Amino acid sequence: MPASPSTARAINDRLALRLLQREGPLTAGQLKQLTGLSRPTVADLVERLAVAGLIEVAGESGEQRRGPNAKLYGIVADRAQLAALDVRTEGVSVVVSDLLGRVLAESSAPIAGDVGTGPAVEQAVALVERVAKEAGADRLHTVGIGAPGLIDPATGELRSSTGLPEWHRRLVAALQERLPEARVHVENETNLAALAEQRDGVAQDRDTFVLLWLGHGTGAAVVLDGSLRRGASGGTGEIGFLPVPGTAGLPSATGCEGGFHSLAGSAAIAELAGEYGVVAEAGEHAPVAAGLVAAGTAAFLDALADRLAVGVSSVVAVLDPGCVVLGGEVGQAGGADLARRVEERVRRMSPLPTEVRSSALGGAAVLRGALLTARDRAQDDLFSPPER
Repeated sequence: MPASPSTARAINDRLALRLLQREGPLTAGQLKQLTGLSRPTVADLVERLAVAGLIEVAGESGEQRRGPNAKLYGIVADRAQLAALDVRTEGVSVVVSDLLGRVLAESSAPIAGDVGTGPAVEQAVALVERVAKEAGADRLHTVGIGAPGLIDPATGELRSSTGLPEWHRRLVAALQERLPEARVHVENETNLAALAEQRDGVAQDRDTFVLLWLGHGTGAAVVLDGSLRRGASGGTGEIGFLPVPGTAGLPSATGCEGGFHSLAGSAAIAELAGEYGVVAEAGEHAPVAAGLVAAGTAAFLDALADRLAVGVSSVVAVLDPGCVVLGGEVGQAGGADLARRVEERVRRMSPLPTEVRSSALGGAAVLRGALLTARDRAQDDLFSPPER
């Protein structure tokens, strides 16, 4: 059945807004060309979107002939302000942006491990409020949070996890309480990193891939046919618990020691580096392993690649993703050199062709993914037609 006039208008409006978000300011003539709509239909939607406060005249094109079609229309970027958080065990990073994702202010703050849950939550919330104030944001429309741990697929809430600070879970509720008008969304940090790599990083040409997170700990994100897979309990990608050879025991339901984490976590990599005499200065925020990998000798990188290939080949055998991205600070530090070593080993261990790539975004991928998610959700809300 053909769409009703109101439905057709809503579809056309969202199409135009998505084009403006992707391409930047466009003339009515360019919108007509890109959408395939008639000139009167484009004129009507431009008027509707302008009256709704979603678009505005952003300048004029370089056309010689002046007139309505020479005006450039762009999304009203300050229609909404967004925040993104990267929540780590040792601290929080915050960025505030406009509706188009342009960064207005950002900051990070450490949170000591011996700080109680209440004070830790207050420090994190105060940081969000301070950055929002610096950005000139009177209110935040959407807040995207990236955090380690399991996200309940039924409720979207961060589940309690052994070994992670309690203030992580309390922070989400505290932000919802202090920012009652904001939409607060939390997602696993590795999943957000995969989203960022797919949108802005090394996986832009892939609709199926796995991101192996290598930071303080280990994790994985699975993207199949363009969709992020979370699993029945939200635990897809908990690769730290993968039983592997070369460890002193087996992981348990309450701890991943003895699993792949014992081979590829930051502490394990630092111990391996010590065996090969590799030293490096510790970074201010990055895991010590990242500096060691960046300074690593060929022999050390070979030994590390042997370890990583065990986990990668297991993922390949089950999912056949065709591409694995070595993410996080450690994956980025290893660069193409480490990725090549891992790929060579996986090629010998598996008949399934698999390309291994190094992260383009490293640890920054979590914050970028959180911001992309906040932007998408805010635009979905603001670009949707009002309910009648």
